[in-house]
Amino acid sequence: MISMAEIDGIEDWLIGQALGAPDMAAMFGEMCERLRRCNVPVDRAMLAWSTLHPLIEAEIAFWESGNAVQYERIAHSDEETEDWLQSPVRAALISGEPMLRRRLAGANAPQEFPLLENLSASGYTDYLVIPTAFEIPAIPSEFTSTGIVVSWSTRDDNGFSDEALTAIRYIQKRLALAARATIEGQISKTIAETYLGTIAGNKVLSGQIRHGDGETIDAVIYYSDMRNSTAIAEFLGPDAYLTFLNTYFEATAGAILDKGGEVLDFIGDAVLGVFPIGRQGLDQAVSQALSAADETRSRLRALNSDPSLAHPLKAGIALSVGSVMFGNIGVASRLTFSVIGQTVHAAARIESLTKSVGTDVLMTEDVARLAAARSRPVGSFELSGFTDPQPLFSLDGAPCPDRS
Repeated sequence: MISMAEIDGIEDWLIGQALGAPDMAAMFGEMCERLRRCNVPVDRAMLAWSTLHPLIEAEIAFWESGNAVQYERIAHSDEETEDWLQSPVRAALISGEPMLRRRLAGANAPQEFPLLENLSASGYTDYLVIPTAFEIPAIPSEFTSTGIVVSWSTRDDNGFSDEALTAIRYIQKRLALAARATIEGQISKTIAETYLGTIAGNKVLSGQIRHGDGETIDAVIYYSDMRNSTAIAEFLGPDAYLTFLNTYFEATAGAILDKGGEVLDFIGDAVLGVFPIGRQGLDQAVSQALSAADETRSRLRALNSDPSLAHPLKAGIALSVGSVMFGNIGVASRLTFSVIGQTVHAAARIESLTKSVGTDVLMTEDVARLAAARSRPVGSFELSGFTDPQPLFSLDGAPCPDRS
């Protein structure tokens, strides 16, 4: 006998989850366990939801009685598998029907989906797919609505009773409310970090959205600019150049991120990154920045060895130490969280000198000191924000040990 009073308890618990920031997979697993304690005969369940993310298309939580809940992400680049193409979940989403149900017990049980044949062989007797639609930001897909979809399976000899089905439908709507709040929070964080970077994005989400809000940090600065970009853009045309530009960013901005840094801004075809000094100290921040420069060189060499590349990819890189100001600039109703200060101008000036000096990486004295035998003095130069000429150093090709 299913206790509706206990079902109401699950509803109250889900409301509490909706008011917080739960882990979706953990919340789903706990909800399934609570349903079983209310005598709803759930033995297997899967929750899937789409999201708005530059890399991730959908997320899945899978629960089976007696096992820990499993979590999986499906990337945009993942090919559609045969299992998915023949999945009852996909069929339910395409049909737009409120529920897909298949009885799995009995010799004449319909098993047009391979998954159902496997479930039947494992002793499952009933299978449901129930979508719950709600509006969230999402990339357009073959499905007409966004929201969550849950599959439910049981080994109960009689399958899901009408009472159990009523309880499942009732709870899934409450699950959808908690899921919607959580997914929207995740999307907000993803958008902020994708367009502003992790540091700036988190500052905006924590309330630094007023005109003039900002903070100064000390960091190792990485500034990279593409060589001959104007000529390449004219040669390739807009569409091909956009692809070419993103290839360049994978080599430069991608290296910064992979080595523990933060990309603060894309300035045309230039990349401004930082390796915050903070608690890790200057030595570690410099080590990460040098590793990023080496990784950029390595990626560019690999790209240029590919005969299909439309044009040789070359870049100049500047490494320096200084303060960077994150600040909201613009007008009160239209702001951008940008990088402000003389350090940025100096880094751009250092990078521009790589062309006349004839090297691809230039460093200030603070960075060169920690690069040790890899640094080579190239002279002193006038830099924005400095009264006296500043000594600069090139970086030889032998990589430092990566301590990132």
